[in-house]
Amino acid sequence: MDPFFADSAPQLSSGSSAVSPSDGDTPPFPATIDIAGSATSSQAVASACVACRDKHLKCSGVAPCPRCIRINSQCIFVKSRRGYKGPRRNKRQRSSSPQYPSSADDYAAIESCPMLLAHTPSVSVPSSTNTFSSLALDIPHQSPAYYTATPVQPIFPEYRASFVPDMTPSMASSMTPNMTPNVMALTTISPPSARSQVTTVVDRCLDAFYRMFHRGHPFVLPKDYFLRLSKHSSNPNLAIVLAAMRYVGSMYVDAGSARETYLAEAVRECYLPTTPKDGFLVQALLLLIIGLDGSCQQKEARAHLAYVEALAIEIDLNKREFAAMHGKGNPILEESWRRTWWELFVCDGMIAGVHQITNFALFDIPANVGLPCEEEDYLRGHIPSTAYMEDFDDQIFSGEDREFSSFTYRIAAARNLGRLLRLPHMEFEHDENIGRMEAYLTNWRMHLPESKRDDLNTKCQLDEMMFQAHFITHACSIMLHKRFSQIDSSPVKSVTSCAEYRHVASGGMANAHTRHTTIAASEISKMVTQAVNILSHTHFFTCVVTLSSTVHLSRWAMYYLPEEDDLRELIKLNIGALNDISKVWKAADTAWGQVQDVAKSIYQAKKQQRTDPAFWIGLSPAEIMSIQATDDTISKEFNI
Repeated sequence: MDPFFADSAPQLSSGSSAVSPSDGDTPPFPATIDIAGSATSSQAVASACVACRDKHLKCSGVAPCPRCIRINSQCIFVKSRRGYKGPRRNKRQRSSSPQYPSSADDYAAIESCPMLLAHTPSVSVPSSTNTFSSLALDIPHQSPAYYTATPVQPIFPEYRASFVPDMTPSMASSMTPNMTPNVMALTTISPPSARSQVTTVVDRCLDAFYRMFHRGHPFVLPKDYFLRLSKHSSNPNLAIVLAAMRYVGSMYVDAGSARETYLAEAVRECYLPTTPKDGFLVQALLLLIIGLDGSCQQKEARAHLAYVEALAIEIDLNKREFAAMHGKGNPILEESWRRTWWELFVCDGMIAGVHQITNFALFDIPANVGLPCEEEDYLRGHIPSTAYMEDFDDQIFSGEDREFSSFTYRIAAARNLGRLLRLPHMEFEHDENIGRMEAYLTNWRMHLPESKRDDLNTKCQLDEMMFQAHFITHACSIMLHKRFSQIDSSPVKSVTSCAEYRHVASGGMANAHTRHTTIAASEISKMVTQAVNILSHTHFFTCVVTLSSTVHLSRWAMYYLPEEDDLRELIKLNIGALNDISKVWKAADTAWGQVQDVAKSIYQAKKQQRTDPAFWIGLSPAEIMSIQATDDTISKEFNI
């Protein structure tokens, strides 16, 4: 059993089986190697090298260590301060402290995570037009019990030293072509104060990841377990996951150039030929996909998504046996693997749904992976017995009174989204496919247990998994019915931040499709009012709010609407939500600007209507004063 689990590993849950560790943690080098690669007996020093210590990895203690040889990094050791008791009292002595802190205790404590006052754009990942041209998921026709995929190895351009601020000529000359800027920076000796500042940024980014992001995408290991595993395992992919987590966490803090460094390091390490293909690599890539998509780098995110889909199938992540084979006998790690597959499945669906470019490839891949447990159990390490999708599908007919996790209902909502995306083109509003799809959506709502019917858990705290499950279902309802409603989409043709504009003509008379569409849009706006920090939601909520806004704005553009006051309040809710989310996610900033511009133009057209004397016929003096007061308020809000 891995040392990470030896001291305080929970008992195995029923159905779990202990499996010997995989070969992924076997060090690829002998204990001591010289620069030429031959075994030596060089004298070991008392501490790990700086590069290994920074990434919390094991070090052989021999200069150069195997890891630094593998990444072509300078291997620097500093004298250990173990046993040092400081200078003698009443005597002034020159300090003999080393240039780097010698242990984790010397690093600065984790600071609070101030939110950004304004969005800071992130670096664009370089890509070429032909790099990912052959990354479509092409699975051979085999028995559903066994799937393989042709290994795909995209090659990203090298990240140059331009990412590193204030680089001196000597620093640039010492950087080898295969070194990332982050590795180069670590091998350059810096003052202790600067080193402490870098460490503080690292801790703040990781802390922000777990406090703000992990709730919306809870698939990597809980923080304490992950840090312990990173400390005791020799798997190099854990360092890549850590870099990806720091990149995502840097969205929530003022991390400066560190954000680009983490992104560059993670991307480069993901595609090295020597990088093992395992579940941790899938986790790192999935984090990068979510972060890039929220940063308006959707092309790069889709390229990574195409690769990670093929990778997940290649390593059998979609199979029930994967969690047990690679879980090292620990139920927490096994649960993380199950969550990794289902998180990739859900994100693949949400990206396909909101951008309408990809086709939700994983929806067609058979998977018998166990279902995730509740987030509270996962974070505490109390993993119950595993349920499976067939248990969920048959619950109505089996007679079992079993409540499934919120994550499971989120998966079910994503499956409905996949069914919607697979519908053929429909010309008529009475197409039987519409009724069949509406039955799926209605059954999802009707068969929710009482504890899952809103977005709060039993402790009156927001259940982020059910929050996402509900907004996925509302978005499906809009996508299904809007094309056959009376709502004309032409007023919102400039709102293209999430997906390209597709014209939907008005159907004339009000009908059931109109009601389905308007109710779903209103329910999405009401979700904004949840008493939580809106930045703790997944960034995919941005596109759902934008979709809701297009419905509200199209209705508001009508000449006369009895419930116009209520509609304006919903629009204001959506604009305010997009504005708040834009403090972290650039995609929300783009959507906010487009939605607000359309709202301004519609309002100006409405004011022009007021010049028509026929508009005021039949209105009482009180109604006239109310309309004028509302116009003045909106003018101030939109700066008109």
